[in-house]
Amino acid sequence: MLENTQKEFWFITGSQFLYGPEALSTVEKDAREIVDKMNKSNALPYPIVFKLVATTADNITKVMKEANYHDEVAGVITWMHTFSPAKNWIRGTQLLTKPLLHLATQFLNHIPYDTIDFDYMNVNQSAHGDREYAFINARLKKNNKIIFGHWEDEAIQQQIAKWMNVAVAYNESYKIKVVTFADKMRDVAVTDGDKVEAQIKFGWTVDYWGVGDLVEYVKGVEEAQVAELYEALQEKYDYVEGHNSAEKFEQHVKYQIREYIAIKKFMDEKGYSAFTTNFEDLTGLEQLPGLAAQMLLADGYGFAGEGDWKTAALVRLLKIMAHNKQTVFMEDYTLDLRKGHEAILGSHMLEVDPSIASDKPRVEVHPLDIGGKADPARLVFTGMVGDGVDVTMADYGDEFKLISYEVKGNKPEAETPFLPVAKQLWTPKQGLKVGAEQWLRAGGGHHTVLSFVVDTQQLADLCALFGLTHVNLS
Repeated sequence: MLENTQKEFWFITGSQFLYGPEALSTVEKDAREIVDKMNKSNALPYPIVFKLVATTADNITKVMKEANYHDEVAGVITWMHTFSPAKNWIRGTQLLTKPLLHLATQFLNHIPYDTIDFDYMNVNQSAHGDREYAFINARLKKNNKIIFGHWEDEAIQQQIAKWMNVAVAYNESYKIKVVTFADKMRDVAVTDGDKVEAQIKFGWTVDYWGVGDLVEYVKGVEEAQVAELYEALQEKYDYVEGHNSAEKFEQHVKYQIREYIAIKKFMDEKGYSAFTTNFEDLTGLEQLPGLAAQMLLADGYGFAGEGDWKTAALVRLLKIMAHNKQTVFMEDYTLDLRKGHEAILGSHMLEVDPSIASDKPRVEVHPLDIGGKADPARLVFTGMVGDGVDVTMADYGDEFKLISYEVKGNKPEAETPFLPVAKQLWTPKQGLKVGAEQWLRAGGGHHTVLSFVVDTQQLADLCALFGLTHVNLS
């Protein structure tokens, strides 16, 4: 499994010296209790670390600088327990390069009418402290997240958790390296793009390597490795020989396993976390990677076909956000236009991630009438039912845009005995006609990332961090 490094979030509480050391002691005690209880709630995917009660411009600036240069820090969470003069936050906020969450909350979830006094008021001023702090972030045009509500509420903790996943994905985006084995498919426009601008904007490194370089790795795979994994996969998937001889089936499945081991070794040795292939350039390979690509996707690597490096990187990015759950490379394949049945049948020849399978995937070997190579082994399965988002990245020359709409996922209405691929049915929530027309007008591509974990708000938050236009069609 391609794991993320351990991340954490720093918690900074805003206050000032006006009310004396006793009040500041209460502020710190309350802040530490919030951090401790949220960490123990098991609702958050990453730990929160209490850092300090910030009272001066100097200590705010210092801690923000430190957050920038600690790789394990994925973001900063601020809370204005009392009235924190916002001028103190200007320089530190300007320097902060990590994602920022303003948690607009207060220690208690109620007003203690029977006991409230001026001492209580002195240390419970979130209601107007938040407004002072939010003003300076707005004036600085900081793309920070704001979550309002009581910190113990389950819904608030879920919002924090989702933002954490976005923040980690944003940070990890700058480590994404895509290897393109051969270039993109010839004459295709939507998969093209500006690699230099993508590295400037998202941190993505995109490198070309010849298929011959991969072939050498394929040749170097040991037979024992292949045989061991061939046996292990039988516990995870059903092997279906079909019309193939037992010898042919085993040979073709083992070749895909050989490609899987080779591609994984190539990427791991060279620091890549996503890759593309192209059926127009397979010189030296016996099969187009099918099962191999699906296994790598299941491991958490990004992938897209036909040299589509933008989608390969986007798959990896959203897999980080989704913790590699139910987030897959997809393609609009064919349509059902009958009234009452309107839907898109999605697939991609061979390479759809089995994390969305509603049945036990089957390893099958069938001809592929494209690429001119031997019959590739692939996983065949039916997709899932659920709410999700379909997302694509478009390069318009003068800017990138993230295009998305919300979808309802369904299983295909019938089996497809002559189309042995992984299949997912879905319909845009605004309806197929409206959704498809909006997608076409926006210039959305046919390669997408389909996720049943990531939601529209997370996409909006991610785009805000990148300063990226989000074309939300939902």
